[in-house]
Amino acid sequence: QVQLVESGGGLVQPGGSLRLSCAASGSIFSINVMKWYRQAPGKERESVATITVSGRTNYIDSVKGRFTISRDNAKNTVYLQMNSLKPEDTAVYYCYAQIATVTSGYRFLEHWGQGTLVTVSS
Repeated sequence: QVQLVESGGGLVQPGGSLRLSCAASGSIFSINVMKWYRQAPGKERESVATITVSGRTNYIDSVKGRFTISRDNAKNTVYLQMNSLKPEDTAVYYCYAQIATVTSGYRFLEHWGQGTLVTVSS
């Protein structure tokens, strides 16, 4: 029973900062790629940031230089540090992880967090 629990969303003024956290729990054997997605009302869900188990990262152009994805493998946790926030960043942010367990036959399966709302407004 793998779960991804997100936290850190909220209301912030333009130019402000937020830090999102996503902790995976359960009988986890291994976690591969972890990502952050976001979805605004009426918009398609988009991948914001990606991090591999070795720490390689990738970002969509709109957040480069402002967002930083990181992970703590010992804590099974991924973070998204968001700085210089803009109203266009307003969305529900979702954590994503590829996780292998004994019950999955050590195959990596996709798991999603419940989403946390980030609102950037003055």
